[in-house]
Amino acid sequence: MLSHLTLQDFAVVSRAELAFGPGMTVVSGETGAGKSLLVDALMWLTGARADAGIVRHGAERAELAAEFSLADAPAAREWLRENELDDDEACQLRRVIRADGGSRAWINGRPATLGQLAALGGLLVEIHGQHEHQALLDRGQQLALLDAFGQHGPMLAEVRDAARRWAGVDRELAELARSGDVGERLAWLEHQAGELADEDLRPEALEELAAAHRRQANAAGLIQGCQAALARLAGDDGLSLQRLLHQTQGELARLAGDEPRLAEVLALLDSAGIQLAEAAAGLERVHDELDLDPARLQQLEERMARLHELARKHRVPLEELAARRDALQEELEGLAGAGERAARLGRELEVAAREWQVAAARLGQARARAATALGEAVAGLMGELGMGGGVFTVALEPLDTTRPTPSGAERCEFLVSANPGQPPRPLRKVASGGELARISLAIEVAALGLDAVPTMVFDEVDTGIGGAVAEVVGQKLRALGAERQVLCVTHLPQVAAQGHHHYRVSKAVEADATHSQVEALDDKARVEELARMLGGVEITKEVRANARQLLSRASGK
Repeated sequence: MLSHLTLQDFAVVSRAELAFGPGMTVVSGETGAGKSLLVDALMWLTGARADAGIVRHGAERAELAAEFSLADAPAAREWLRENELDDDEACQLRRVIRADGGSRAWINGRPATLGQLAALGGLLVEIHGQHEHQALLDRGQQLALLDAFGQHGPMLAEVRDAARRWAGVDRELAELARSGDVGERLAWLEHQAGELADEDLRPEALEELAAAHRRQANAAGLIQGCQAALARLAGDDGLSLQRLLHQTQGELARLAGDEPRLAEVLALLDSAGIQLAEAAAGLERVHDELDLDPARLQQLEERMARLHELARKHRVPLEELAARRDALQEELEGLAGAGERAARLGRELEVAAREWQVAAARLGQARARAATALGEAVAGLMGELGMGGGVFTVALEPLDTTRPTPSGAERCEFLVSANPGQPPRPLRKVASGGELARISLAIEVAALGLDAVPTMVFDEVDTGIGGAVAEVVGQKLRALGAERQVLCVTHLPQVAAQGHHHYRVSKAVEADATHSQVEALDDKARVEELARMLGGVEITKEVRANARQLLSRASGK
């Protein structure tokens, strides 16, 4: 529900702040005073394209702001939450339009696009009047209103769920089809995975292979080096480290009797002798195990070459071949049952399509009944609203599609003939703005606020009518205000008297500039404003009495 509206340097309004409550609020004023500017402001706040002409002459920019309570707008609350623009139970829309034509917008203090303003605004405000920005002209909105009128929510949910299931299975089948010929892919995967499966690709196995290859490739040098080291450690010919160590130990042992500290040195030499012996034994073992084997070397080189060739083939480093093998095996296992999976998905697609057809047919039958009832109700109200003999029908046309749709199997078109003898035409093609506004009012009253939008705005819905019809229009608007917040711009006292709240727009010239002012009217001021709307140049006691009578009738007193 709209709670506050602020305008600054907007057209002829320098500054205005309005508070709104539940029920029906009327806005009146002399011709040219700017009473429809409030409707225009809401249009720009809910996504209309910027027009520099709305900036007050001499000002740099126009600023508009509206605050809404979301207690009666669950769809708007959900939209704000999904777009991470929520702020508890309140919503503020703000828009600045510069004199050069640029504009900026905010939702709850955060920058927003015009698309976001329009999407959210469509969930908060519905505008009816003599302009093209009418939600009821959209065929999607017409179908939504028909479903709301018929209370088709549960059936529509079944249709949506079935369509969603069908779409999900269809996507899986499409992904499976994009894999190409499954048989060819399986054969290729089996060959590639088989090549890698024949090799030991464990990291420790690769390290052992590389070490064995290096050892065999350098066997001659290793044998020669081991032999030279053994000769130096314990060679039979010439000096060796072990023989020199023994000689040194003997010489120092003879001297140890004269110098006790040499005993520590002798102990260290004994330890060194033990380590030299162990080193020599280790060298002998290595030397004995080394073997010049050209056949073994060739075998290792062939295996190394095979592994490097596989790495080049799969375009991965040697150490990543194992991961590549696992990935191929996983895909192979996934496609192994592709044929069975495709058949299963095909069956599931048929089941989902049948479920959608059954649910859509049930919804279509309910829509046909609701279309008849809505058409009769709106046609009857059209007669009350001064369009006697008019015809209103709701046409349902089957959708030309082979894919289940979330909205059902048909689309909706509101057809209307405002005058007897004329064939019904689509509501969006009705030429008369006044007729269009009253037809929209009749539709909303027939639906009695069943659509989810909490605030409805009617701009000059009383154009071209008067007398008793005008009073009926006012009564219908007041009845609608019991279900939804209604804002009505009017020039007829019979309509204005029906409001729960009343604003008057007036204009004045100050310092060669025109200013519009908006003021809330109390009971006494309402009588004067209704008297002005009823009377001529001079407002008499009789005119005021007539105004009070209108207010009394409207309030049921």
